[in-house]
Amino acid sequence: MRKHHALELYDYHVWANKKFFERLKELPKDIYDQEIQSVFSSISMALVHIYMTDTVWLGVMQENSMEEIQASIAIAQDKTKDKSLEEMEKLFQSLSEEYQKLLNNVSDLDKEISPVHPKFGRLDTHFSELVQHVVNHGTYHRGNLTAMIRQQGYSSVSNDYVFYLYDISKSN
Repeated sequence: MRKHHALELYDYHVWANKKFFERLKELPKDIYDQEIQSVFSSISMALVHIYMTDTVWLGVMQENSMEEIQASIAIAQDKTKDKSLEEMEKLFQSLSEEYQKLLNNVSDLDKEISPVHPKFGRLDTHFSELVQHVVNHGTYHRGNLTAMIRQQGYSSVSNDYVFYLYDISKSN
């Protein structure tokens, strides 16, 4: 029996992030913090953005209050400040474990959820759509990372969803 598509998508998100960390560890250390003209000022700042956003959406999916989510942002900002590539990789791993715990305990991944944003208001959606949003956001910014790596003269890593599907089909 196949996994729910939201779980499969989240597994892809984790896989693609790991691919980037593996590739970045192969490259000269200085490109991680090298300031460049791009969407983000550095690769490290792009990774912090992905991590921060994943942190926010975890709180939303846990149906935390806006105050709790705001507190988690402050904690995440402290956690990510001036972190090395290896330290960021550990933070991403830990956050993915928190997501897995949540995803494994949600009885209905298609349940309705209605987060309220202070600026945009109430959103009537489904839990699985929020998972898809997290994955889509990560994919978008991994594209930025690819461009940033290439801009510094190096090749990136293939991390499209189809490559994930090929990869997991080899292990089954």
